[in-house]
Amino acid sequence: MRKITLLFVMVLVSGIVFGQFSIGPKIGFNTNKLTTDVDEYASDATNNFNFGAFARFGTKIYLQPEVNWLTIGGVLEDKASLNPVKTEIEMKSIEIPVILGWRLINLGAGNIRILLGPSGTLVVDKTVKPDATITDPIEEADLEDFLWGFNLGAGVDIFMFTLDIRYQMGINEVLTKVQEFDVNSRNNMFAISLGWKIL
Repeated sequence: MRKITLLFVMVLVSGIVFGQFSIGPKIGFNTNKLTTDVDEYASDATNNFNFGAFARFGTKIYLQPEVNWLTIGGVLEDKASLNPVKTEIEMKSIEIPVILGWRLINLGAGNIRILLGPSGTLVVDKTVKPDATITDPIEEADLEDFLWGFNLGAGVDIFMFTLDIRYQMGINEVLTKVQEFDVNSRNNMFAISLGWKIL
């Protein structure tokens, strides 16, 4: 809870520092993949939609806090057995990024931006779908409840629309251990979103 409070404090401070303000809804598409530290496990990506809202403070340099609803996770494949088996992991989550951006090129009716910043993700529901042949499956309790990530990306504004493309690197582990393996699995995400500045 303290982590979420810290993010909201950062949002309030941003309003004082950056001045000019806009707000609106956003919708997008994200691809997630769980990394692993061991060769015995491979990872496949999963695709999902996301939606949320954003606020933007500032012009040339701006701060953009958001609240997004999305599903993250991936598919882990155990290659150590003769018949590789898969486990699909889904985590319905509330993501709160705090993005710092720079407007590089002003096109009159629009602009081109670069952006970066941290995000905190609160996992509100977990689903693990193991292959029927797994004897010691991953359980929901094995997955973390709060995840940190760091975003890098770029964006384009045209009139009242804003398009962002981001890559998010997982900072802390989603899953530490599977059976006897220290997988140290993190969630990495590629996301594209379209927002509408209603103010």
